[in-house]
Amino acid sequence: MATLTWLRGLLGQRRARLAATAAGVAVCVALVASIGAFLASTSAKMTSRAAARVPVDWQVEVQPGGSLAAVEQGVQRSPGVKRSLPVGYGSTTGLAATTGGSTQRTGPGKVLGLPDGYGATFPGTLRTLAGSGTGVLLAQQTAANLHAAPGDTISIGRPGAPAAQVRVDGVVDLPTADSLFQTVGAPPGAQASAPPDNVVLLPKATFDRLARRGATTQVHALVDHASLPGSPNAAYSTVNGRTLNLETRLAGGARVGDNLGTALDQARKDALYAQLLFLFLGLPGVILAALVTATIAVAGAGRRRRDGALLRARGATTRQLLRLALAEAALAGVMGVLAGLAAARAIGATTFGTASFGAGTLAAVLWAGGAAFAGLLVAAGAIAIPAWRDARELTVAGQRRVVGRAGRAPWWQRGFVDVIALVLGGLVFWQASKGGYNLVLAPEGVAQVSVNWYALLAPVLIWLGAGLLVFRIADLALRRGRAGLSRAVRPLAAGLAPTVAATMGRPSRLLARAVTLVALTAAFAGSTAVFNATYQQQAEVDARLTNGADVTVVESPGAGVGPAYAGRLSHVAGVSSVEPLQHRFAYVGADLQDLYGVRPGSIGTAGKLQNAWFGGGTAAALMQTLAGRPDAILVAAETVHDFQLQPGDQLRLRLQDGRTKALRTVTFHYAGIVKEFPTAPTDSFLVANADHVAQATGSDVVGSFLVQTDGTSPRTVAQRIRKVTDAQVSDITDSRRVVGSNLTAVELSGLTRVELGFALILAIAATGLALALGFQERRRMFAIAAALGARRRQLGAFVWSESAFVTGVGLTLGAAIASGLSVVLVKVLTGVFDPPPDTLAVPWLYLVAAATVSLAATGIAATLTLRALRRPSIETLRDL
Repeated sequence: MATLTWLRGLLGQRRARLAATAAGVAVCVALVASIGAFLASTSAKMTSRAAARVPVDWQVEVQPGGSLAAVEQGVQRSPGVKRSLPVGYGSTTGLAATTGGSTQRTGPGKVLGLPDGYGATFPGTLRTLAGSGTGVLLAQQTAANLHAAPGDTISIGRPGAPAAQVRVDGVVDLPTADSLFQTVGAPPGAQASAPPDNVVLLPKATFDRLARRGATTQVHALVDHASLPGSPNAAYSTVNGRTLNLETRLAGGARVGDNLGTALDQARKDALYAQLLFLFLGLPGVILAALVTATIAVAGAGRRRRDGALLRARGATTRQLLRLALAEAALAGVMGVLAGLAAARAIGATTFGTASFGAGTLAAVLWAGGAAFAGLLVAAGAIAIPAWRDARELTVAGQRRVVGRAGRAPWWQRGFVDVIALVLGGLVFWQASKGGYNLVLAPEGVAQVSVNWYALLAPVLIWLGAGLLVFRIADLALRRGRAGLSRAVRPLAAGLAPTVAATMGRPSRLLARAVTLVALTAAFAGSTAVFNATYQQQAEVDARLTNGADVTVVESPGAGVGPAYAGRLSHVAGVSSVEPLQHRFAYVGADLQDLYGVRPGSIGTAGKLQNAWFGGGTAAALMQTLAGRPDAILVAAETVHDFQLQPGDQLRLRLQDGRTKALRTVTFHYAGIVKEFPTAPTDSFLVANADHVAQATGSDVVGSFLVQTDGTSPRTVAQRIRKVTDAQVSDITDSRRVVGSNLTAVELSGLTRVELGFALILAIAATGLALALGFQERRRMFAIAAALGARRRQLGAFVWSESAFVTGVGLTLGAAIASGLSVVLVKVLTGVFDPPPDTLAVPWLYLVAAATVSLAATGIAATLTLRALRRPSIETLRDL
């Protein structure tokens, strides 16, 4: 009964304090529920997207002595398998074709036997470039080597048998050639460095008729992706388990090439990075929301302590006082939980189009329950624990402890915990950064991924140490820097500056706590905004690397288009510039790599090259090297390491001669490292001077053209270019969509809006609300000053000086912390970026808006306080 009476009194007389505490809890609950549900939704999307990018989930190769019928039956009975088809694999001693009065021959190659309907069953494995998509098909590079087109007849060399003659029906591209020609069962490091150059695809019946010794059969299978768990890690474990189960049931009759498991293997690493993003970008916000709630509760501690003393004088025990505090915490917590969950649902509906943020019902409910529990803990920690401590101090023994602690600095200040944390954080960051910051460890073929928790210590220690250091600086400035503080507030306090400085020094810890909260809020908003902006910047860079430019025109190898064709494209409306880019293939020893011939004087601007894409010099310097020494070449880091190259070393490559089509040796000199390049693959490749390549091979044929627009939509320009060319045309808009789900499959656009919105709310709460409640608790002091004759302008000197100190010092120190944390966050989460950023992106508009909102909140709090001081001081003292 007494508890209900107490709660009714709170609702009647302490509504503002209760509502403010509930608001802090609501922010915490809404943030946890929103980001948690988003994380669950993102994990499920990672699994579905990773699976959707795999045309052939399993390649089950029949082993010598195994039965094809038994393997097919075993695959079809395997859980989750939807469809399967047998594919024949054979080798050819070489291909030949006579076209245009000349005969072209190739080296050894591969022959595949595809059953009817293969392309429809496994979409994405074949892309028709010319002629029919069924029948006898040549791979794109093979057609170029043979100068063959649909309708021509080619000869297929067979080991131990006469060559077979077939008529070509079409030319196709093999987007998944790496996995299609994998060595099934071989470890990742033992796979071929590149797919075969020469490939001919035959109908299965034709293949069976022509095949000789050495031919093998694979059963290609498609797994039901809807049956997989939502978590990439769980989905990987499921698929891996099914693979091992199938191999066990086939008892050595077949080996399984698990393409789906390989894709999920990468996705589970991305999923762990998504969880770390939640940890680094979401958890600080939750902690700040809890600190805001605690600050609000502390602002009312004086009044709560007087209420407790009055109840103690009337016979209340410590247990009874604690029961009342728990009831207040429960009331504020329940109000905050309900408001927070309602806010989370509203955020999900408005930002993501669904109240659950796209997560499943179970995941959304679990995260809502976890958020509610966190909110109740925050309320209990902000109200019940301080009330329990105050209740103990209201006894005689408690007062002795209070007197003994009076004037003493907190234990962490005496032990310099802040300095130690910063030093240790810096040492961990320096040590972990020396060999590259590998935060997520995901060995291929191992079912579990892990986190390098040691490396995580750096941002945690830096964040903790910076917050404690801000408190130390603010506390010292208030207690021991009164002369400087007096000069600082003189523009606001005029002649009252020494008195104002002395008054601010009395509640130094209260103001230092407010400064710390403002600084940490500013650091959270700033570092989160910079990280998100840098992420979006690199997503754009990745899209540009993938597509090459705003619009990219890729010519067929047999088209024979030269650099002059760029003039034709430049006349298309909306085109600003056109850059020709050679694409050849070169043998580095036995390793076949992509070779890109560039115009060094213009590719830097056209390709928007970044320094982070190169090693051994800046992008501009290396392009100047290619221009000044035409036989210079840029090599991938892996190749440099494998061949132990030193700057200036000769590199003898075998390239195809443009006239004879035979391989000829061309000498280059190693000049630097290339890590990324427009349209280049993610593995090893080479970049050289296009003029030198054309002169050495006798051909200036261009593989693609990088088209930059004049501001016109790339999609519109791409449509116009398709009307004037038969080449393949792609635009960066589509690449953005693909990369947006491929960088780590974490779509930060929605998460960014949620986080930055909460950062603004926390900034308002940390500045305006905390100050307003603090001023509210000091109404007694202002009322006594007014009763003694202080004018409103003089009272304003105290209010505005305190507001300026808390906000100005807090925002300044917060900006410094944000700068350091941004660098640390980007470095720690470097695995999220592909490629790593050259420079950080700073969203100045948002940062200025956040600072403006904080200043506005401070101004509103001070104005409301001064307006409240208009009441007669006698009435104010009577209410208190």
